[in-house]
Amino acid sequence: MKRFWRDVTVEGGAIRLDARPVRTPARAELTLPNATLAEAVAEEWRAVEGEVKPAAMPLTGLSNAAIDRADDTLAESVAAYAESDLLSYRADDPDLAAEEAAVWDPLLAWARGRYDVAFHVTVGIIHVAQPIATVERLGAAVHAVDPFQLVGLQQLATIGGSLITALAVFEGAITAEAAFDATHVDELWQAGKWGEDYLATAAREARRRDFLSAASFLRLLQA
Repeated sequence: MKRFWRDVTVEGGAIRLDARPVRTPARAELTLPNATLAEAVAEEWRAVEGEVKPAAMPLTGLSNAAIDRADDTLAESVAAYAESDLLSYRADDPDLAAEEAAVWDPLLAWARGRYDVAFHVTVGIIHVAQPIATVERLGAAVHAVDPFQLVGLQQLATIGGSLITALAVFEGAITAEAAFDATHVDELWQAGKWGEDYLATAAREARRRDFLSAASFLRLLQA
């Protein structure tokens, strides 16, 4: 789609292009829950030059997902990360394991205190079952959020492979940049040891942009 509009306005949280409502892919009106997020989404539409490029409009994409796709099924898929969180699986290389512990153990400690849960930590990638209470309490935290918060959490957990880290970002216990690096500590350690591969670096930076966009989305929801 090419730009056809002159003016972008916000009316009652709804985005309007020349007074006509913007619609989601499922044809619902694109209406945001607060003025701060609505203005940020409107700015993405104002910035369009020529063709609409969804990759350049991450807040719009997350808002569309919140309206069209945020349901119990999505919540269950996010809550499932409690059963296989990245932070529970440590490397067998002692140097890398020490790096992981330095970054991941404080996040696990935060989650223990915040949610009154326990974790089983293992070496390697073979699945280790987490306590039932841990899975239930972290799952309850996911189900307690609203649809817009849910899609932000979903993107953070999916990119990072860690529900704990996603919740820490959501609750302001860690910055988005630090959280991204924490969930990529293995990759960053390998790059530091063996050197960067430009394709891997480009892919990681694309993930970083999406991760930071989701964190920004969550902050705007709390404004």
